[in-house]
Amino acid sequence: MADAASSVVAHFKGNMAFINVMKNISKDCDCDGNASAPCMKDIGILASLDPVAIDQASLDLVYNSEDPGKDVLIKRIESLHGVHTIEAAAELGIGTREYELINVD
Repeated sequence: MADAASSVVAHFKGNMAFINVMKNISKDCDCDGNASAPCMKDIGILASLDPVAIDQASLDLVYNSEDPGKDVLIKRIESLHGVHTIEAAAELGIGTREYELINVD
């Protein structure tokens, strides 16, 4: 996945923005037509020019959430080694895992 993302980011050469909508969070992929019911409350919407930073921030928000439903999602993330894509993308130079969250009310 990181290799494919690298190709897309290189093709558009900085003319991209990234948005993660953390709503109706289920343990299943958005692509699953029969996804399980949401296991966590809504966290919010993130935006960034850095695809790695936004995914790292999203992952950190899940791990740092006080929502008891996070355990179901974290178990799925870890069983599929979900952080590996973020690590690989950073190694490819697509972006950085460092970020600053700015709350916009």
